[in-house]
Amino acid sequence: MLNTNLLHPDILRVLAQAGHHSKVLIADGNYPAANKRGPRAELVSLQLLPGVPTVAQVFEAILGTVQIDEVFTMGVDRSDPYAAATPGDPLVWAEYRRLIAAAHSQCLLEPIVKWDFYKAVESADHVLTIQTADQAPWANLLLSVGCRTF
Repeated sequence: MLNTNLLHPDILRVLAQAGHHSKVLIADGNYPAANKRGPRAELVSLQLLPGVPTVAQVFEAILGTVQIDEVFTMGVDRSDPYAAATPGDPLVWAEYRRLIAAAHSQCLLEPIVKWDFYKAVESADHVLTIQTADQAPWANLLLSVGCRTF
């Protein structure tokens, strides 16, 4: 029996094979996961119901399973037509910061503007996309796997 809250076999398999600097994308329900990913990245679709699960729920499970060195979020591009609905930081970012602190992580939430975020995801280091049904705007997270020896 596993000693982690994360139970999804495909996610666990990819995380176990991931090395230092491997990238894991936790995508919201609007993210174009079928075509915006690394050349060898696996896609796990977790959409159950609208809003279930959320990026934050998956993020919490991953934080309890593997060492994460960097946490990037899709930054709001103020020239994007969807940005008007989010005048400041997206509300979900506060939840991500709370989860990082609760995991006793030293990571900071680092925004990457939308189009640069897509380019970062398309890296050869990207090993896994977990598509959620999250409906929060600008909820995507790109994680960099760390080393368990530090």
